[in-house]
Amino acid sequence: MQALNQSIGEERFYLYKNNSDGKGNSYGYHENYLLSRDIPFEKIAQVLLPFFVTRQIFAGAGKVGAENKTDPVEFQISQRADFFECIQDLNTMVKRPIINTRDEPHGDPNRFRRLHVIVGDANMAEISTYLKVGTTAIMMEMIEAGVEFQKIELADPVSAIKAVSRDLTMKAPLKLAAGGSMPALEIQRAYLQSAHDFYASRNLSPVTKDVLVRWETVLDKLEQDPMQLGRELDWVAKRQMILAYRDRKGCQWSDPRIALLDLQYHDMRPDKGLYFTLENSNRIDRLLRDEEIHWAEHEAPADTRAYFRGACLKQFPEHVYGMSWTSVLFDQGADSIKRIPLMDPSRGTQALTQELLEGVSTIEQLLKKIQ
Repeated sequence: MQALNQSIGEERFYLYKNNSDGKGNSYGYHENYLLSRDIPFEKIAQVLLPFFVTRQIFAGAGKVGAENKTDPVEFQISQRADFFECIQDLNTMVKRPIINTRDEPHGDPNRFRRLHVIVGDANMAEISTYLKVGTTAIMMEMIEAGVEFQKIELADPVSAIKAVSRDLTMKAPLKLAAGGSMPALEIQRAYLQSAHDFYASRNLSPVTKDVLVRWETVLDKLEQDPMQLGRELDWVAKRQMILAYRDRKGCQWSDPRIALLDLQYHDMRPDKGLYFTLENSNRIDRLLRDEEIHWAEHEAPADTRAYFRGACLKQFPEHVYGMSWTSVLFDQGADSIKRIPLMDPSRGTQALTQELLEGVSTIEQLLKKIQ
């Protein structure tokens, strides 16, 4: 955005990290998770459907009003909830499903499955993002391990995802297919308890432990009073800002200025975005420093094949013809292209390839060592 505006000599283009334009159009935020091909997709969908419907209570970005011909509301938890129209499908732009069936693993398709998740909001708050991705990664590990979860089947997931978004108490009952009901908070607690049981007999990483602790703490605060989470969750932080503005101005939720505040929260200009106002005034918690983010823009993770891709690009930039998730292409001259396959995401790590890359100054030397 900055480069584009500089190139034309005026500030004409603006960037917003949100999910809808307030005029009925939605655009996605996607997550991707790697799973074993051995896990039946039906099992994955059955376990994750109620989890995704209710995950928004800590992962929602907040939204003023309603769209897509859904029931009117002053404020809701999720930007995306209004736009889901079916349970399971391949589409992402129309007939949006809660469970997306796109499966491009960017690896050996006989070994790996890619779970393509389109049901989340684009968060500004780091803790919302951390919990959203962290809890889902825990779910994936448990599914791969064959955990038997408490059987929770919603009677109408498409209606439920909209109902959860509109329930700021998170305690309204959601009808179950077998009869009875459970509120969103109770459903999330059931998944959290399964995670506690799973890790009770296993070694867990510091990050996994931290996610579990934060998950439980956030659910406790949501039950007591969601407004306690204004320093952590997007939808709460946004709602608090809007409520404070309404109190000062004496305006209604239908006031156009309220819709503008919603949009301005997601403005990516550091001097204009309302999220950055919170950040700059130390009114929202962060997990990372700017220096760490800048470092990660230039240094590939050491524990995946990204390390080898990044190292090749740094060491032989003039010889890299192309690059993808699954390969590096070297230009050897004389119209000769050599492809190095990277079909396993767990290979190509620093531990496996650093010695291979050391002591070579040409791609011929590297290719010879690989062979």
